[in-house]
Amino acid sequence: MEELVRLGDIEQAAAGDRRPIWAAQGRHDGSLGPGVRAWRHGSALAVASPDLSQRDRLAIQGDRTDAITLVRRVLDEIGPSYRPFAEAPLIDAVVREIPGLVPVHEFFWMETASRPGTAPADVQWLEARQEKAATALFDRFFPDSYAQPGRVGVRRWAGILGSLESGAAAEPLAVAADAWSAIGCGYMAGVCTHPATRGRGLAQAVCGFVVDDLVHRYGRAALIVDAANTPAIAAYERLGMTKHLSAAARFSPR
Repeated sequence: MEELVRLGDIEQAAAGDRRPIWAAQGRHDGSLGPGVRAWRHGSALAVASPDLSQRDRLAIQGDRTDAITLVRRVLDEIGPSYRPFAEAPLIDAVVREIPGLVPVHEFFWMETASRPGTAPADVQWLEARQEKAATALFDRFFPDSYAQPGRVGVRRWAGILGSLESGAAAEPLAVAADAWSAIGCGYMAGVCTHPATRGRGLAQAVCGFVVDDLVHRYGRAALIVDAANTPAIAAYERLGMTKHLSAAARFSPR
């Protein structure tokens, strides 16, 4: 097992898979993000990223036999708090071979390297006071979101402001965040829309704005969406994003 300490080495080992590159949280000087460690064994790659989107995550990639060997060794070193995630068939194989690991859920990793070119005039990057106002959206309608205003790693919020009643003050009606983005892979999270405005295309507009900016800044935009969230998947596909069935696992409590 060889430990990798440079982003360039991870990019080479990842062979185009952006999940471990995102997990590396690379910096402009080629170093890895705070606390991030990475290893290679044969064709397999594992990148351990602490507290990435509110969880300790272990992105894995490569041949199943090599990956299982690598994951065993890495988890022995870094501990059981890390959740392996990768393409779904690889996670299935890892769960079958490593005692104590259980599947968590399946999701789609979606990404694009093309700019949607959508820039609606009413979408904007929010100011600090507007971000704070968006907290109410999450408190009421999306309390389980990993990305929320004020959380570590959530850099910026884009949104559409408006009034739900005549004469009322403008408030965020739809928002999305640039969160946990890193060199080589921008990341969008925290997509939330007020239920009273659904069907008006606000979320699509905000997401298009964020994806366009992330691709411009990082060369690629990505996100994670629940595999059962058909409407959201369709919306992201309309932005040019392609989906890759992925899964995660965790150690079951003893």
